[in-house]
Amino acid sequence: MKNKTLIIYMSLILMFLGASILTAGSKFVSKDVEYKDGDTVLEGYVVYDPVRAGKAPGVIIVHEWNGLGHYVKGRAMQLAELGYQVFCADIYGKGIRPATMEESGKEAGKYRADRPLMRSRVNAALAEFRKMNIADNSRIAAMGYCFGGGVALELARSGADILGTVTFHGNLDTPVLAKPGDIKAKVLVLHGAEDPYTSWDKIKIFQDEMRGADVDWQMNFYSKAVHGFTNPDNGSNTTTGLAYNKEADMRSWEAMKSFFKEIFEKKETIK
Repeated sequence: MKNKTLIIYMSLILMFLGASILTAGSKFVSKDVEYKDGDTVLEGYVVYDPVRAGKAPGVIIVHEWNGLGHYVKGRAMQLAELGYQVFCADIYGKGIRPATMEESGKEAGKYRADRPLMRSRVNAALAEFRKMNIADNSRIAAMGYCFGGGVALELARSGADILGTVTFHGNLDTPVLAKPGDIKAKVLVLHGAEDPYTSWDKIKIFQDEMRGADVDWQMNFYSKAVHGFTNPDNGSNTTTGLAYNKEADMRSWEAMKSFFKEIFEKKETIK
């Protein structure tokens, strides 16, 4: 009986030690974060290294038109592994996660038609991120995918005190063009050369806007890439105008890494 009790006791100790080792070996903290924009409850997602709290640069990611989900959360972990503290913004509101393209278009349309509201939502995310004090608040950048890319640009246009903005196959248009002094951040646009959802007229208007506002900007085009080229969930059928492109995904990610190194490296080099 004593031997049986001893075996059970030792098993429990080993289980406890195993759980402790697993917890201790987990470098990053990742969790949902509830916050507000006025009276609207939002639910973002944070991934950070607690050991580097307050020291590492921070990056805000804005989701695609289907809301905050597994795709941007996966990107957040990739960024954390590069050495950044990351916050995924929620533009739509807690529990609002469109399930169809029709629902996504309708939800995204609300904010594209109301840019002050769009800017309010993304600035609320920036304020919440700074309040967490998990990143070096003097070194924050924003990035976004598709709809989120447009939101990240609106954050820059709002005059937000951030170092950089990156958009992956994002919306470039805005009803109110930026003027000199409006945009403090450097801007990097990563775009599919065959994206059917952004006309060359819109691209020219955007480029003229950047020039007119005296912005430090870059724009990369990727051959054979259509809209949504970074997300494998989009499949490979380019005739739909929405498809994954492995080469463009890889090249745009490397461009983003170089851009972040450039804007953040003055105080600390990220490896």
